[in-house]
Amino acid sequence: MTEFPIHTLETAPEGAKAALNGLKSAFGFVPNIVGAMSTSPVLINCLTALFQNVHGGSFTEPQIQVLLLTNAVTNAAEWAVGFHSYLALEQGVPASDVSAIRRGKLSSEPQAAALSRLARTLIETRGRISPDDADIFLSAGFSQAHLLEVIAVVAASTITNYTASVTRPALEAPFDVHVWDRN
Repeated sequence: MTEFPIHTLETAPEGAKAALNGLKSAFGFVPNIVGAMSTSPVLINCLTALFQNVHGGSFTEPQIQVLLLTNAVTNAAEWAVGFHSYLALEQGVPASDVSAIRRGKLSSEPQAAALSRLARTLIETRGRISPDDADIFLSAGFSQAHLLEVIAVVAASTITNYTASVTRPALEAPFDVHVWDRN
């Protein structure tokens, strides 16, 4: 099995260092997935640009974490499920909602449920949602701009989820309590 390095600021390729440093500032440390991703400066720089836009967009941080956790579960990305379970709880997403999303269910809160439903449908249908899917999302109080912004969040998490599936980084100790087994 191919093992991918988990780079640090010292070992990362030169073209990845600025992105790594920016993500370190955002998280307070270099997550293992970011260290693995930085093997490709193209990939880490793409993620950083999306990350900045997603976290500077119109969704609240709890809403973003609902989306990112849903995406991780839908893509069966164990590292990302553990990481985003932790972050969702830190951002105030109710534990019952985090648990539901981890089981492939929807939140009891209507807007969070609409976010999860749309993200999961986008991934499962490879972007081919129906007009009814869009209407359900919009009827939860979101705009067309929000619907399109969900695509940006899905794109950002797809980078992380796919990288985790390929590189299989270890989940950091602080997130071990949220380890996830898709079975």
